[in-house]
Amino acid sequence: MKTNRVFTLFSFAAIALATLSSTASAETQWQKDHPRRAEVNHRLERQDHRINRERREGEINRQQAHELHQQDNALRQQERADARQHKGHITKKEQRTLNQEENTVSKEIGK
Repeated sequence: MKTNRVFTLFSFAAIALATLSSTASAETQWQKDHPRRAEVNHRLERQDHRINRERREGEINRQQAHELHQQDNALRQQERADARQHKGHITKKEQRTLNQEENTVSKEIGK
């Protein structure tokens, strides 16, 4: 009985350690090499989830969700176009501009 409890405790500890180590290495090499793009794209991804959640909960209608997704897609295309001009990177000014535009779209979600 005591051995069973020790084994269970050991199993939980191993799972916890594995979870912590995978979380610590969650950042990909691309994210390390392109932190500004990663931040902009992460925000776009979160906004996409927010739009979908608001649509699912009935806070926005189908047309509103479609328009918000179109605005986010335009921002994503702009981010990619900016990156093409600088060998895969975006400048601080471009990041700031994209963030301001993301803020505008974000305020429209769930009005």
